[in-house]
Amino acid sequence: MFCVLLCLQVIFEHEGVFIHSSTEELDDQDSLISGFLRIVDKDGDVVVEYKPLEDTVDPSNMLCACKVYAFVGLSFLDMRIFSQFSLPFTCFILQAARSFSFNVADLRSVTVKCEGWSYLIFCLRDDTTLPAIHFHQGGSQAFLDSLRKSVQLSESPDDENLLLVGTYSKAFSQSFENLLDDTNYGLVQKFKKDPYTTTFGGFSKVTNYFFDAFRPSESECQQRPAEEMADILGELIPGLEINQQEEPGFEVITRIDLGTRPEVQRREPVLLENWAKHQDSEGRLSNVPHLKHLIFKGGLCHAVRKEAWKFLLGYYPWDSTHEDRKTLQKRKTDEYFRMKLQWKSVSEEQEKRNSRLRDYKSLIEKDVNRTDRTNKFYEGLDNPGLILLHDILMTYCMYDFDLGYVQGMSDLLSPILYVMENEVDAFWCFVSFMDQMHENFEEQMQGMKTQLIQLSTLLRLLDLAFWNYLEAQDSGYLYFCFRWLLIRFKRELHFQDVLRLWEVMWTGLPCQNFHLLVCCAILDSEKQKIMDRHYGFNEILKHINELSMKLDIEEILIKSEAIYMQIKNCKDLPHSVSEILGLNTVTDSSTLETSEYGVLESPQSSPRPAHRQDQAFSNGHGLLQETSRNRCKVAFIS
Repeated sequence: MFCVLLCLQVIFEHEGVFIHSSTEELDDQDSLISGFLRIVDKDGDVVVEYKPLEDTVDPSNMLCACKVYAFVGLSFLDMRIFSQFSLPFTCFILQAARSFSFNVADLRSVTVKCEGWSYLIFCLRDDTTLPAIHFHQGGSQAFLDSLRKSVQLSESPDDENLLLVGTYSKAFSQSFENLLDDTNYGLVQKFKKDPYTTTFGGFSKVTNYFFDAFRPSESECQQRPAEEMADILGELIPGLEINQQEEPGFEVITRIDLGTRPEVQRREPVLLENWAKHQDSEGRLSNVPHLKHLIFKGGLCHAVRKEAWKFLLGYYPWDSTHEDRKTLQKRKTDEYFRMKLQWKSVSEEQEKRNSRLRDYKSLIEKDVNRTDRTNKFYEGLDNPGLILLHDILMTYCMYDFDLGYVQGMSDLLSPILYVMENEVDAFWCFVSFMDQMHENFEEQMQGMKTQLIQLSTLLRLLDLAFWNYLEAQDSGYLYFCFRWLLIRFKRELHFQDVLRLWEVMWTGLPCQNFHLLVCCAILDSEKQKIMDRHYGFNEILKHINELSMKLDIEEILIKSEAIYMQIKNCKDLPHSVSEILGLNTVTDSSTLETSEYGVLESPQSSPRPAHRQDQAFSNGHGLLQETSRNRCKVAFIS
């Protein structure tokens, strides 16, 4: 007798799901097969399986078998049978009893429909369609939520009932260290042994991860074709579609002379006495646009940050009084500790049955123990700063359980807690910051996709020759800026410089998406070295990665502001660029804030979507831009 026993971790299990063996006789109980649906994890292989409650196995009814998964006590089988199967997917279907099992990596789509109850239809990547599973007693949403922990489900643009399955959706929601352990993309051990890489943990490995995914091994003599590279990037950033084919339709943009880049100067930080001058006797802040301008030009002295950051992040309203803020803080303190009590009071037995909470807790504990440990505020064993960091992140999971915790969020919280030195204030300021950064950490990664597209648009405008050089080196996607954008340069700058940069950006000046101009400023400073030394794909990634802790924040801010002024002074900007920077925003005049830069928007305003590049501008001698969805090839025309 051949018997395989496996130890499985059950992620989801639900009884009372049915297969209708005869769709024409739904009222006939004999036509309904009742069973249970499970999602199980076996050594990292996540498998969905359905089994009738009284399942018997008849070898004459077996249609296909591709992998020994959980056959228990099947005496009629031996290993010679399994060696004959060469189908590409982990699935077996027993026709009579309608049992089936498949690896989630082999799932192509899920059709979700409702006829008094919900039912699901699974379609595999080999075009196998499995029997519909009917949830007469509910549970379909819980199943889909559990499935989303392992794969990305996104609604089809053509069919609202069809959920498309991403091939590598769990990568982003997991630790980047775990991401790099995936061998499906041929990652090599040498990068994990790189001292620089291992020093900075998962995020410093991101560019190496992209490098290995895109480039061949040293033994390969030919580069992967562009179509394959586009497919891989689409898998790394779920939902990102990159079209390498020639498409009809062009946007003609007039050749733009940006003119001379103006010189700008920084100022001294705002001191306590300067801050106090902008407050009335009741604590209201006056002349807020001017105050924001001063912060943008010079930042804040550290003594002001604890109070000023609460306004910049939107925790305190600018027109609130001292009494208003005391009342607000009391209410927010009560709200915070109610949420904290929710996870603090979860028993071990409850936690065993809540895999998402366990996952969040495990990842938070892992990341907290390596966040800014060289900073005195977080160094040493049993550091109270680390305890607060952990507790705030766990409480944020209660505040936004759908997002929970994703690696990188500890990097965003750390400077805020360092400045606030107060658990409650740090939490609510972090909440406000995450409102701005939320899309960066969602499974769809829409924020990251949009920013990379916008950054590419800006770089093409500022320096077409450099952008074309990067394009020729398969680096036109600018994915080496991924870490910059994801955690707002937190790993690129010294800790005190991060504080300066963030408070400058939180003013909302001089335009929206100013952080993209910061990226442009850094690239502008490095472009000559990259081009003169003829850096290729590998060298560009390595060079950008090694800029960490070598950047001068004041020089970067000066150049970023100068680039903004240069663009703003240009009379005939492409509409897409104006949209990215918010230079043509029409706003109710009663809510406007103004400065030397013109109309300002609130720093808490939502990011604008990338403008579709399908409009034609004034003709003449111009720039021809191919309108692919996310990536454009450019050429001068005469």
